[in-house]
Amino acid sequence: MKALSWHGRADMRCEQVPDPILVDPTDAIVRITSTAICGSDLHLYDGFNPFMEPGDILGHEPMGIVEEVGSEVRRLRKGDRVVIPFTISCGACFFCQKTLYSLCETTNRNADLARKVMGHTTAGLFGYSHLTGGYAGGQAQFLRVPYADVGPLRIDSDLPDEQVLFLSDIFPTGWMAAVNADIEPGDTVAVWGCGPVGQFTIQSAWMLGAGRVIAIDRVPERLEMARRHGRAETINFEEVGVYDRLMEMTSGRGPDRCIDAVGAEAHGTATLDSMYDKAKTMLMQETDRPHVIRETIMCCRPGGTISMPGVYMGAVDKIPMGAFMNKALTLKTGQTHVPRFHDELLRRVESGEIDPSFVITHTVPIDRGPEMYKTFREKEDGCIKVVLKPWE
Repeated sequence: MKALSWHGRADMRCEQVPDPILVDPTDAIVRITSTAICGSDLHLYDGFNPFMEPGDILGHEPMGIVEEVGSEVRRLRKGDRVVIPFTISCGACFFCQKTLYSLCETTNRNADLARKVMGHTTAGLFGYSHLTGGYAGGQAQFLRVPYADVGPLRIDSDLPDEQVLFLSDIFPTGWMAAVNADIEPGDTVAVWGCGPVGQFTIQSAWMLGAGRVIAIDRVPERLEMARRHGRAETINFEEVGVYDRLMEMTSGRGPDRCIDAVGAEAHGTATLDSMYDKAKTMLMQETDRPHVIRETIMCCRPGGTISMPGVYMGAVDKIPMGAFMNKALTLKTGQTHVPRFHDELLRRVESGEIDPSFVITHTVPIDRGPEMYKTFREKEDGCIKVVLKPWE
Protein backbone atom coordinates (compact mmCIF):
# COMPACT_ATOMS: atom_id res chain seq x y z
CA MET A 1 0.00 0.00 0.00
CA LYS A 2 0.96 3.66 -0.27
CA ALA A 3 1.81 5.47 2.96
CA LEU A 4 3.55 8.63 4.13
CA SER A 5 6.59 7.76 6.22
CA TRP A 6 9.01 9.83 8.27
CA HIS A 7 12.73 9.61 7.54
CA GLY A 8 14.14 12.46 9.55
CA ARG A 9 13.62 16.16 10.03
CA ALA A 10 11.65 17.62 7.09
CA ASP A 11 11.99 14.30 5.22
CA MET A 12 8.59 12.79 4.45
CA ARG A 13 8.21 10.19 1.70
CA CYS A 14 5.29 8.52 -0.03
CA GLU A 15 6.35 4.88 -0.18
CA GLN A 16 5.08 1.38 -0.83
CA VAL A 17 4.91 -0.49 2.48
CA PRO A 18 3.34 -3.79 3.56
CA ASP A 19 -0.42 -3.83 4.09
CA PRO A 20 -1.47 -4.13 7.75
CA ILE A 21 -2.97 -7.39 8.99
CA LEU A 22 -5.16 -8.38 11.92
CA VAL A 23 -2.96 -9.00 14.97
CA ASP A 24 -5.47 -9.29 17.79
CA PRO A 25 -9.08 -10.54 17.71
CA THR A 26 -10.27 -7.02 18.68
CA ASP A 27 -8.64 -5.43 15.58
CA ALA A 28 -10.19 -4.09 12.40
CA ILE A 29 -8.61 -3.21 9.08
CA VAL A 30 -9.94 0.00 7.54
CA ARG A 31 -9.49 1.14 3.93
CA ILE A 32 -8.77 4.84 4.31
CA THR A 33 -10.85 7.12 2.08
CA SER A 34 -9.72 10.46 3.54
CA THR A 35 -6.99 11.48 5.95
CA ALA A 36 -5.42 14.77 6.95
CA ILE A 37 -2.22 16.48 8.02
CA CYS A 38 -2.53 17.87 11.55
CA GLY A 39 -0.62 20.79 13.01
CA SER A 40 0.78 18.45 15.64
CA ASP A 41 2.25 16.32 12.82
CA LEU A 42 4.50 19.30 12.14
CA HIS A 43 6.16 18.82 15.53
CA LEU A 44 7.31 15.42 14.24
CA TYR A 45 8.18 16.83 10.82
CA ASP A 46 10.32 19.48 12.49
CA GLY A 47 12.18 16.92 14.60
CA PHE A 48 10.87 18.02 18.01
CA ASN A 49 10.02 14.47 19.09
CA PRO A 50 13.10 12.32 19.82
CA PHE A 51 11.16 9.06 19.76
CA MET A 52 10.66 8.77 16.00
CA GLU A 53 12.28 6.08 13.84
CA PRO A 54 12.87 6.14 10.07
CA GLY A 55 9.96 4.53 8.25
CA ASP A 56 7.33 5.44 10.85
CA ILE A 57 3.95 6.05 9.20
CA LEU A 58 2.37 9.29 10.34
CA GLY A 59 -1.21 10.49 10.52
CA HIS A 60 -3.96 10.47 13.12
CA GLU A 61 -6.97 11.99 11.35
CA PRO A 62 -8.33 9.19 9.14
CA MET A 63 -11.65 7.73 8.12
CA GLY A 64 -12.70 4.98 5.76
CA ILE A 65 -14.49 1.69 5.16
CA VAL A 66 -14.10 -1.40 7.35
CA GLU A 67 -12.49 -4.16 5.27
CA GLU A 68 -11.99 -6.88 7.88
CA VAL A 69 -12.72 -7.41 11.57
CA GLY A 70 -11.26 -9.71 14.20
CA SER A 71 -13.22 -12.54 15.76
CA GLU A 72 -14.07 -10.56 18.93
CA VAL A 73 -15.28 -7.37 17.22
CA ARG A 74 -19.01 -6.99 17.79
CA ARG A 75 -19.92 -3.40 16.99
CA LEU A 76 -18.45 -3.11 13.49
CA ARG A 77 -18.81 -5.16 10.36
CA LYS A 78 -17.29 -5.15 6.91
CA GLY A 79 -18.57 -2.24 4.85
CA ASP A 80 -19.19 0.11 7.77
CA ARG A 81 -18.04 3.69 7.24
CA VAL A 82 -16.09 4.95 10.24
CA VAL A 83 -14.15 7.91 11.58
CA ILE A 84 -11.15 6.81 13.62
CA PRO A 85 -10.08 8.87 16.64
CA PHE A 86 -6.41 9.53 17.12
CA THR A 87 -6.51 7.96 20.58
CA ILE A 88 -6.34 4.18 20.99
CA SER A 89 -8.38 3.19 24.04
CA CYS A 90 -9.26 -0.18 25.54
CA GLY A 91 -12.61 0.89 26.99
CA ALA A 92 -12.15 -1.17 30.17
CA CYS A 93 -9.31 0.29 32.26
CA PHE A 94 -9.68 2.74 35.16
CA PHE A 95 -9.33 5.80 32.92
CA CYS A 96 -11.49 4.57 30.06
CA GLN A 97 -14.27 3.81 32.55
CA LYS A 98 -14.08 7.48 33.56
CA THR A 99 -14.21 8.43 29.82
CA LEU A 100 -10.66 9.79 30.09
CA TYR A 101 -9.80 7.93 26.90
CA SER A 102 -6.48 9.64 26.13
CA LEU A 103 -5.18 8.40 29.49
CA CYS A 104 -5.88 4.72 28.77
CA GLU A 105 -3.34 2.67 30.72
CA THR A 106 -3.57 -0.39 28.45
CA THR A 107 -2.81 0.61 24.87
CA ASN A 108 0.66 2.19 24.96
CA ARG A 109 3.00 -0.60 23.85
CA ASN A 110 5.93 1.41 25.22
CA ALA A 111 4.39 2.16 28.60
CA ASP A 112 7.71 1.82 30.46
CA LEU A 113 9.30 4.45 28.22
CA ALA A 114 6.34 6.78 28.77
CA ARG A 115 6.61 6.37 32.55
CA LYS A 116 10.29 7.29 32.46
CA VAL A 117 9.54 10.45 30.49
CA MET A 118 6.22 11.54 32.01
CA GLY A 119 5.83 9.66 35.29
CA HIS A 120 2.91 7.62 33.95
CA THR A 121 1.88 6.11 30.67
CA THR A 122 -0.89 7.60 28.58
CA ALA A 123 -2.85 6.07 25.71
CA GLY A 124 -1.36 4.75 22.53
CA LEU A 125 -1.81 7.17 19.62
CA PHE A 126 -1.87 6.55 15.89
CA GLY A 127 1.22 7.74 14.05
CA TYR A 128 2.67 9.76 16.90
CA SER A 129 6.08 8.33 17.83
CA HIS A 130 7.27 5.42 19.92
CA LEU A 131 6.64 7.35 23.11
CA THR A 132 2.93 6.72 22.45
CA GLY A 133 3.22 3.12 21.32
CA GLY A 134 4.83 3.23 17.90
CA TYR A 135 1.54 2.55 16.08
CA ALA A 136 1.38 3.05 12.33
CA GLY A 137 -0.67 6.09 11.42
CA GLY A 138 -3.51 6.79 9.05
CA GLN A 139 -1.77 8.64 6.21
CA ALA A 140 -1.95 5.43 4.24
CA GLN A 141 -4.31 3.35 2.14
CA PHE A 142 -5.06 0.93 4.98
CA LEU A 143 -4.91 1.12 8.75
CA ARG A 144 -4.98 -1.50 11.49
CA VAL A 145 -7.30 -0.28 14.26
CA PRO A 146 -6.84 -1.96 17.67
CA TYR A 147 -9.81 -2.18 20.06
CA ALA A 148 -12.13 -1.52 17.14
CA ASP A 149 -15.27 -1.71 19.25
CA VAL A 150 -14.17 1.25 21.38
CA GLY A 151 -12.88 4.14 19.28
CA PRO A 152 -14.28 4.24 15.74
CA LEU A 153 -17.40 6.31 15.13
CA ARG A 154 -19.78 4.73 12.62
CA ILE A 155 -21.24 7.18 10.10
CA ASP A 156 -24.67 5.98 8.99
CA SER A 157 -25.64 9.11 7.04
CA ASP A 158 -24.52 10.12 3.56
CA LEU A 159 -22.61 13.18 4.78
CA PRO A 160 -19.42 13.56 2.72
CA ASP A 161 -16.07 12.67 4.28
CA GLU A 162 -15.13 16.33 4.49
CA GLN A 163 -17.96 17.06 6.94
CA VAL A 164 -17.18 14.25 9.38
CA LEU A 165 -13.44 13.59 8.95
CA PHE A 166 -12.41 16.07 11.62
CA LEU A 167 -14.35 14.20 14.28
CA SER A 168 -11.13 12.16 14.38
CA ASP A 169 -9.25 14.93 16.15
CA ILE A 170 -9.40 18.67 15.54
CA PHE A 171 -13.14 19.27 16.09
CA PRO A 172 -13.22 17.31 19.39
CA THR A 173 -9.91 18.93 20.33
CA GLY A 174 -11.27 22.42 19.79
CA TRP A 175 -14.44 21.44 21.65
CA MET A 176 -12.54 20.00 24.65
CA ALA A 177 -10.35 23.13 24.69
CA ALA A 178 -13.48 25.25 25.05
CA VAL A 179 -14.99 22.86 27.62
CA ASN A 180 -11.77 22.96 29.65
CA ALA A 181 -11.88 26.77 29.62
CA ASP A 182 -15.01 26.63 31.83
CA ILE A 183 -16.77 29.21 29.64
CA GLU A 184 -19.69 30.93 31.32
CA PRO A 185 -22.42 32.79 29.40
CA GLY A 186 -21.13 36.12 28.14
CA ASP A 187 -17.44 35.41 28.80
CA THR A 188 -14.69 36.99 26.75
CA VAL A 189 -12.55 34.17 25.33
CA ALA A 190 -9.13 34.80 23.78
CA VAL A 191 -7.72 32.11 21.48
CA TRP A 192 -4.03 32.09 20.60
CA GLY A 193 -3.48 30.40 17.22
CA CYS A 194 -5.87 30.37 14.26
CA GLY A 195 -4.74 27.09 12.74
CA PRO A 196 -7.28 24.27 12.39
CA VAL A 197 -7.57 23.54 16.13
CA GLY A 198 -7.85 27.25 16.86
CA GLN A 199 -10.64 27.60 14.29
CA PHE A 200 -12.66 24.81 15.92
CA THR A 201 -11.92 26.26 19.36
CA ILE A 202 -13.43 29.54 18.22
CA GLN A 203 -16.53 27.78 16.88
CA SER A 204 -16.86 25.74 20.08
CA ALA A 205 -16.50 28.80 22.32
CA TRP A 206 -19.55 30.35 20.67
CA MET A 207 -21.52 27.11 20.96
CA LEU A 208 -20.73 27.00 24.70
CA GLY A 209 -22.02 30.50 25.33
CA ALA A 210 -19.13 32.92 24.90
CA GLY A 211 -20.17 36.54 24.58
CA ARG A 212 -17.04 37.59 22.75
CA VAL A 213 -14.19 35.71 21.04
CA ILE A 214 -10.82 37.28 20.25
CA ALA A 215 -8.44 35.40 17.92
CA ILE A 216 -4.68 35.99 17.90
CA ASP A 217 -2.34 35.06 15.04
CA ARG A 218 -0.08 36.66 12.43
CA VAL A 219 -1.10 34.83 9.23
CA PRO A 220 -3.58 36.95 7.24
CA GLU A 221 -5.63 34.07 5.79
CA ARG A 222 -5.99 32.44 9.22
CA LEU A 223 -7.14 35.70 10.77
CA GLU A 224 -9.59 36.19 7.89
CA MET A 225 -11.01 32.68 8.42
CA ALA A 226 -11.42 33.47 12.13
CA ARG A 227 -13.30 36.67 11.23
CA ARG A 228 -15.42 35.26 8.42
CA HIS A 229 -16.28 31.79 9.72
CA GLY A 230 -15.63 32.31 13.42
CA ARG A 231 -17.11 35.81 13.85
CA ALA A 232 -14.09 36.63 15.99
CA GLU A 233 -12.40 39.91 16.67
CA THR A 234 -8.75 39.54 15.70
CA ILE A 235 -5.29 40.63 16.79
CA ASN A 236 -2.27 40.38 14.50
CA PHE A 237 0.62 40.05 16.92
CA GLU A 238 3.07 41.36 14.32
CA GLU A 239 1.22 44.67 14.31
CA VAL A 240 0.36 45.29 17.97
CA GLY A 241 1.40 44.06 21.40
CA VAL A 242 -1.00 41.34 22.47
CA TYR A 243 -1.10 42.22 26.17
CA ASP A 244 -1.68 45.94 25.58
CA ARG A 245 -4.33 45.32 22.95
CA LEU A 246 -6.22 42.80 25.09
CA MET A 247 -6.19 45.17 28.06
CA GLU A 248 -7.52 47.93 25.81
CA MET A 249 -10.27 45.63 24.46
CA THR A 250 -11.34 44.50 27.94
CA SER A 251 -11.10 47.82 29.83
CA GLY A 252 -8.00 46.61 31.66
CA ARG A 253 -9.47 43.43 33.12
CA GLY A 254 -8.20 40.85 30.63
CA PRO A 255 -10.05 37.94 28.97
CA ASP A 256 -12.03 35.63 31.24
CA ARG A 257 -10.74 32.53 29.43
CA CYS A 258 -7.47 32.16 27.50
CA ILE A 259 -6.76 29.21 25.20
CA ASP A 260 -3.33 28.19 23.91
CA ALA A 261 -4.06 26.47 20.61
CA VAL A 262 -0.44 26.82 19.47
CA GLY A 263 1.77 24.61 21.63
CA ALA A 264 5.41 23.71 21.25
CA GLU A 265 6.42 25.86 18.28
CA ALA A 266 5.08 29.26 19.32
CA HIS A 267 6.42 32.36 17.61
CA GLY A 268 6.77 35.72 19.26
CA THR A 269 7.78 38.70 17.16
CA ALA A 270 10.92 40.39 18.53
CA THR A 271 10.05 39.56 22.15
CA LEU A 272 12.88 38.76 24.51
CA ASP A 273 11.35 35.49 25.66
CA SER A 274 10.78 34.23 22.10
CA MET A 275 14.39 35.01 21.14
CA TYR A 276 15.51 33.26 24.33
CA ASP A 277 13.44 30.17 23.40
CA LYS A 278 14.85 30.04 19.89
CA ALA A 279 18.40 30.17 21.23
CA LYS A 280 17.71 27.55 23.90
CA THR A 281 16.07 25.11 21.48
CA MET A 282 18.93 25.51 18.99
CA LEU A 283 21.38 24.63 21.77
CA MET A 284 19.18 21.65 22.82
CA GLN A 285 18.71 23.20 26.28
CA GLU A 286 14.95 23.47 25.92
CA THR A 287 12.60 21.29 23.87
CA ASP A 288 9.67 23.66 23.26
CA ARG A 289 8.97 27.36 22.72
CA PRO A 290 6.36 28.29 25.36
CA HIS A 291 5.87 31.96 24.47
CA VAL A 292 2.10 31.59 24.22
CA ILE A 293 1.56 29.91 27.58
CA ARG A 294 3.59 32.67 29.22
CA GLU A 295 1.49 35.29 27.46
CA THR A 296 -1.81 33.67 28.44
CA ILE A 297 -0.76 33.75 32.09
CA MET A 298 0.04 37.45 31.90
CA CYS A 299 -3.11 38.34 29.94
CA CYS A 300 -5.78 36.24 31.65
CA ARG A 301 -7.88 38.10 34.18
CA PRO A 302 -7.41 37.20 37.86
CA GLY A 303 -9.46 34.14 38.75
CA GLY A 304 -9.71 33.13 35.09
CA THR A 305 -9.03 29.86 33.34
CA ILE A 306 -6.35 28.89 30.83
CA SER A 307 -6.97 25.92 28.53
CA MET A 308 -4.07 24.37 26.65
CA PRO A 309 -4.92 22.03 23.77
CA GLY A 310 -1.64 22.94 22.04
CA VAL A 311 0.78 20.01 22.12
CA TYR A 312 3.98 20.31 24.12
CA MET A 313 6.76 17.75 23.77
CA GLY A 314 9.04 18.10 26.79
CA ALA A 315 10.66 20.64 29.09
CA VAL A 316 10.18 24.43 29.11
CA ASP A 317 11.32 27.20 31.41
CA LYS A 318 10.76 30.84 32.39
CA ILE A 319 7.07 30.18 33.10
CA PRO A 320 5.76 33.07 35.26
CA MET A 321 4.57 30.91 38.12
CA GLY A 322 4.38 33.87 40.47
CA ALA A 323 1.78 35.53 38.27
CA PHE A 324 -0.01 32.21 37.77
CA MET A 325 -0.32 31.59 41.51
CA ASN A 326 -1.01 35.10 42.69
CA LYS A 327 -3.70 35.67 40.06
CA ALA A 328 -5.44 32.45 41.19
CA LEU A 329 -5.53 31.07 37.66
CA THR A 330 -6.63 27.58 36.67
CA LEU A 331 -4.87 25.61 33.91
CA LYS A 332 -6.50 22.65 32.18
CA THR A 333 -4.89 20.64 29.43
CA GLY A 334 -4.51 17.15 27.95
CA GLN A 335 -4.80 15.08 24.83
CA THR A 336 -8.42 14.88 23.73
CA HIS A 337 -10.75 12.18 25.07
CA VAL A 338 -12.21 11.90 21.56
CA PRO A 339 -14.94 9.24 21.95
CA ARG A 340 -16.42 11.13 24.91
CA PHE A 341 -17.53 13.89 22.52
CA HIS A 342 -18.40 11.91 19.39
CA ASP A 343 -22.17 11.67 19.75
CA GLU A 344 -22.61 15.31 20.75
CA LEU A 345 -20.47 16.67 17.92
CA LEU A 346 -21.86 14.34 15.26
CA ARG A 347 -25.34 15.51 16.22
CA ARG A 348 -24.27 19.13 15.74
CA VAL A 349 -22.87 18.32 12.31
CA GLU A 350 -25.92 16.34 11.22
CA SER A 351 -28.25 19.12 12.38
CA GLY A 352 -26.37 21.66 10.27
CA GLU A 353 -25.24 23.71 13.27
CA ILE A 354 -21.68 23.46 11.98
CA ASP A 355 -20.09 22.34 8.72
CA PRO A 356 -16.49 21.43 9.64
CA SER A 357 -15.38 21.40 6.00
CA PHE A 358 -14.95 25.20 6.11
CA VAL A 359 -11.39 24.74 7.35
CA ILE A 360 -10.17 22.76 4.28
CA THR A 361 -7.95 24.70 1.89
CA HIS A 362 -6.20 21.85 0.01
CA THR A 363 -7.37 18.39 -1.08
CA VAL A 364 -4.72 16.33 -2.88
CA PRO A 365 -3.72 12.70 -3.61
CA ILE A 366 -1.51 11.11 -0.98
CA ASP A 367 1.42 11.09 -3.43
CA ARG A 368 1.62 14.84 -2.92
CA GLY A 369 1.77 14.46 0.84
CA PRO A 370 5.49 15.26 1.22
CA GLU A 371 5.20 18.54 -0.64
CA MET A 372 2.03 19.45 1.28
CA TYR A 373 3.85 18.95 4.59
CA LYS A 374 6.26 21.64 3.47
CA THR A 375 3.49 23.90 2.18
CA PHE A 376 1.59 23.56 5.44
CA ARG A 377 4.73 24.05 7.51
CA GLU A 378 5.70 27.21 5.64
CA LYS A 379 2.09 28.50 5.55
CA GLU A 380 2.37 28.90 1.79
CA ASP A 381 -0.42 29.09 -0.78
CA GLY A 382 -2.96 30.04 1.88
CA CYS A 383 -2.65 26.56 3.38
CA ILE A 384 -4.64 26.01 6.58
CA LYS A 385 -5.85 22.39 6.34
CA VAL A 386 -4.77 19.59 4.01
CA VAL A 387 -6.93 16.55 3.24
CA LEU A 388 -5.21 13.61 1.54
CA LYS A 389 -6.96 11.09 -0.69
CA PRO A 390 -5.07 7.76 -0.57
CA TRP A 391 -6.79 6.23 -3.61
CA GLU A 392 -6.58 9.10 -6.08
